[in-house]
Amino acid sequence: MANTFLHNNTTCTISFPDKSLPAISVSRHRSLSFSSNLSTFPKMSTAVEQNRRETIIVKSKSDSELEVDISLSPRVNAVKPSRTVAITDQATALVQAGVPVIRLAAGEPDFDTPAVIAEAGVNAICEGHTRYTPNAGTLEIRQAICHKLKEENGLDYTPDQIVVTNGAKQSITQAVIAVCSPGDEVIIPAPFWVSYPEMARLADATPVILPTSISNNFLLDPKLLESKITEKSRLLILCSPSNPTGSVYPKYLLEEIAKIVAKHPRLLVISDEIYEHIIYAPATHTSFASLPRMWNRTLTVNGFSKAFAMTGWRLGYIAGPKHFIAAVGKIQSQFTSGPSSISQKAGVAALGLGYAGGEAVSTMVKAFRERRDYLVKSFSEIDGVKISEPQGAFYLFIDFSSYYGKEAEGFGKIENSESLCRYLLDKGQVALVPGSAFGDDTCIRISYAASLPTLQAAVENIKKALIPLTSAALV
Repeated sequence: MANTFLHNNTTCTISFPDKSLPAISVSRHRSLSFSSNLSTFPKMSTAVEQNRRETIIVKSKSDSELEVDISLSPRVNAVKPSRTVAITDQATALVQAGVPVIRLAAGEPDFDTPAVIAEAGVNAICEGHTRYTPNAGTLEIRQAICHKLKEENGLDYTPDQIVVTNGAKQSITQAVIAVCSPGDEVIIPAPFWVSYPEMARLADATPVILPTSISNNFLLDPKLLESKITEKSRLLILCSPSNPTGSVYPKYLLEEIAKIVAKHPRLLVISDEIYEHIIYAPATHTSFASLPRMWNRTLTVNGFSKAFAMTGWRLGYIAGPKHFIAAVGKIQSQFTSGPSSISQKAGVAALGLGYAGGEAVSTMVKAFRERRDYLVKSFSEIDGVKISEPQGAFYLFIDFSSYYGKEAEGFGKIENSESLCRYLLDKGQVALVPGSAFGDDTCIRISYAASLPTLQAAVENIKKALIPLTSAALV
């Protein structure tokens, strides 16, 4: 059996030796297999063996055959696609198809960008600020960032120690690539943001995952860190407030970690502070670079997406010693060049709102806290659920592992966090992210960057969907 499709004016023939396992014909009788029984969440493909050619035979319009090498870089094959992005896209597709899915997978505030910031962007267009800016960002925004870091974080930087990027994700990726050599180790506490290990793999580095526990609020144990540091350890990535747990590192714990880092001259720290302003008292934020002897060892990453509801503006930044920042800028000059001139004008306006974003940000944080309190109370009422109350960000990372092993009629066994999320999407029409994507399969992540009525509807749907599983447990 064969199927033919047209791509870029070239006809490509794909053979299907088995209905259940379609495959592309390749040289030396090798094939690339694609499962036709895709689950709700995409499975990750295994990496192609390094240095092996893989080819397909294509036919042009003239019916002449042409051999095409379709092998990919082993580095790219080793990287997994973002699960949060994939699930969000799938949920969006279901909504567009008419399925009333409640989407709580994406970490995107439901608020509009504050009017003052949006107006600055509009004015930038009207005033002709539509051309390339310097690669590292305009001097105006880098000076504003330096002022912010000094006033809010106690950090002294000059504009040449700042690179403004197309989102904070780009800052982290470029930093990892800039400082890591093949074989270096990147230490990542779990649960982690889904992109950290893949960024390490893109740099030909090895992610070293250090588990944390819900009983300890998902905070890294300094003793475990010290035991895992080797001569290959190059980076430690810390995220506080945390995605996906909402945990906030207290200053005393960061000081203990800093003492360990100080013992290892080769070890640098990337401090991801993107959720810095979304924090709930009495918790407070401490920038790692502000700790004794850590300024020279720290690359501080922040941005505008979360606190200022500017996800689509794609604007972030990284600050650190000039030697490292220059390397980050060199990479950016060959990747994307400087970020949007319009977004940078909006970013300057955001930083001009006042300390910690002023009233505009505090209003959003107040709403996030109300949502957090509602969800913590609601899920605490469910038997078998474990919760560590988040102190920041807008995520709840809930342990639902007591439901694993249960049978759901018409669905099958709940085996892990992924199958539970599939079940809740199927039966409850709520899109969530399995904890396995974050390195902890016992939990699932709920984003409460959605309105309170939306969260109330989601909780009701989840509770109803769990009833059959609870009943099954009692049989």
